[in-house]
Amino acid sequence: MTNRDPIEISIPAGGGDPLLSLADFLATAGHPLNTRCGRRGLCRGCAVTVEKGTFFEGENLCSVASGQPREILACLCRRDPAASLRLTIPPRSLLSHPPVVVSDFRTSVPAGCDPIFSRWNELPFGVAVDIGTTTVAILLAELGSGRILARASALNAQVCHGDNVLTRIFLCQQDKSWIAKLQRAFWHDTFRPLFEEVLKKSGVGRGQVAGIVVAGNTTMLHLAAGEDPTSLGTVPFTPRFLGQRVLGPEIAGYETVLLPGLSAYVGADIAAGAICCASSYAERPCLLVDVGTNGEILLSGPRGRLACATAAGPAFEGCGLTCGMRAAAGVVEKIRFAASPFSAGLEIIGSGDTPHGITGSAYVDFLAEGRGAGLLEENGRFSGDFVNAHPGWFFREEKGLSFLLRPEHPHLRISEVDVALLLQAKAAIAAGVLTLLERQGLQPRDIDRVFLAGGFGLHLSVPHAIACGLLPGFRADQIEPVGNTALGGAYLAMLDRTLAAEMDALRTGVESIELNLDPGFENRYLDHLALP
Repeated sequence: MTNRDPIEISIPAGGGDPLLSLADFLATAGHPLNTRCGRRGLCRGCAVTVEKGTFFEGENLCSVASGQPREILACLCRRDPAASLRLTIPPRSLLSHPPVVVSDFRTSVPAGCDPIFSRWNELPFGVAVDIGTTTVAILLAELGSGRILARASALNAQVCHGDNVLTRIFLCQQDKSWIAKLQRAFWHDTFRPLFEEVLKKSGVGRGQVAGIVVAGNTTMLHLAAGEDPTSLGTVPFTPRFLGQRVLGPEIAGYETVLLPGLSAYVGADIAAGAICCASSYAERPCLLVDVGTNGEILLSGPRGRLACATAAGPAFEGCGLTCGMRAAAGVVEKIRFAASPFSAGLEIIGSGDTPHGITGSAYVDFLAEGRGAGLLEENGRFSGDFVNAHPGWFFREEKGLSFLLRPEHPHLRISEVDVALLLQAKAAIAAGVLTLLERQGLQPRDIDRVFLAGGFGLHLSVPHAIACGLLPGFRADQIEPVGNTALGGAYLAMLDRTLAAEMDALRTGVESIELNLDPGFENRYLDHLALP
């Protein structure tokens, strides 16, 4: 049962271990707090109010008189065993929602019960949204319990007007009417059908929804708000807003909270992701790598936090490729090659044996397996010797050779043009990662954890991601796929408004790097266009 009201606690003098933090003492008393940063005072998840009494803050003895309450962080304070203490614990500081694993994402931090919407006590449900450049994902949850009732995703209808943020910015620069057109493409053509889908799946009525929380890159949030993104496309790349913004019901029909971002090209999706996977609280060097169209990367290292965005394009989401598709029934999700004789093993989502598309994770398999089998040269071209030895596996068309995953199904193929697009995407991510590491004098081996975010991350073969050079120099045990952490962070912020404030606080501690100004980025990018 989730606590929705503050809890008042009186702690008598004497008894108990005087060396325990107040957070640990309360946990032993049956009131575990929301210590998501590991009891290091980096968040406000364990904030409680001292109504009266004395306590130690560090080595200092503090006293609070009746009628002069003071808020403290329980993890940094100890009770004074010589005196009594009266506390109030707000709902947001109680451990109400533990970390969860669902099909879309994994969360690594707990959340309190302090929903972000003004009317959540009357309207018990909320919607969390991740607006990706290529894909939009949403979920509907019960605000009191955190229970996720339904999820849905689809291509962002804005893709029809350009597959990257720069194209959409350019459209708005040339003709301001595109701002409203792209806003409608999201809210009317993309969000509304997904919203109807989760309402139908859950049985929740429209009138029971308190509001919507949205994460996304900075351009996507500008377009969602109907703001002109033109300034994001020209030096000095100045956003019209970065902080949390609340839209009125005239936009989407509900109170809508746009989460805070970090910079023009490192948005609320990476800020939400940092909270979701707890990289913002990491004690050792770690990376958050969001392998999406915008390719956002956050390094938490010994010299602070660095972030960048790299134009990976939509290839890893299946867009722009001959047979690329989002994960769905009948789509190939894994590829394995065997030798002597050569054969291709395919894993297909759902039932049926006739695949009709290929997911981004399967394309990563193809790069690694194709290189290992001798099918692909270092430059990504098909090996002439392999083609001559296995002619039945290839199909020649106007744009060149294509490899047939099943010779009996010529519609299911991968072209050399597809491979080139995949190599560009993986080179952009790899070069971005290595540039941030270089800035802090780190090597891949120095990183404690690589949180691999993105819609396809949970289904990705980590050894194949390393083998094809997407994550160069890392070991498999360093890498943790965490899924759509932007959606996960939006979900957490929806349940606990203090997390949105922590996302906003990240901005002051992050240096955003413009990769085009880094002298080594281009060479790193060119080096990683090849397969290892």
